[in-house]
Amino acid sequence: MLEAYVPILIFVFVATGFAIFTLIMSGLLHPERYNKVKLEPYECGIEPETDARDRYSIRYYLVAMLFVIFDVETVFMFPWAVIMDELALFGLIEMIVFLFILVVGYVYAWRKGALEWA
Repeated sequence: MLEAYVPILIFVFVATGFAIFTLIMSGLLHPERYNKVKLEPYECGIEPETDARDRYSIRYYLVAMLFVIFDVETVFMFPWAVIMDELALFGLIEMIVFLFILVVGYVYAWRKGALEWA
């Protein structure tokens, strides 16, 4: 029974060893020549106009999270579309319920003002 876990343990040890080896070697080999240009934030070769650590409005993050949530949930439609013939009417009703839940969530976010920028 224990023999089945030996490959997993070997994999864990090799992965951990590789990570530690890589960190140690990068610490030993990296150049330590710092200058003002290398410490500036990178903005496509353009001089930075503001500090790179400025505060952003919470609405920016809220819209980003809503996008991720609705985008990830719509990914579930692809497998359904691939096997739609096998699911028949049950699959169609199931997808209509899923889309209804998505629309209710979207309308709720819209009514709460989550999609307003001003």
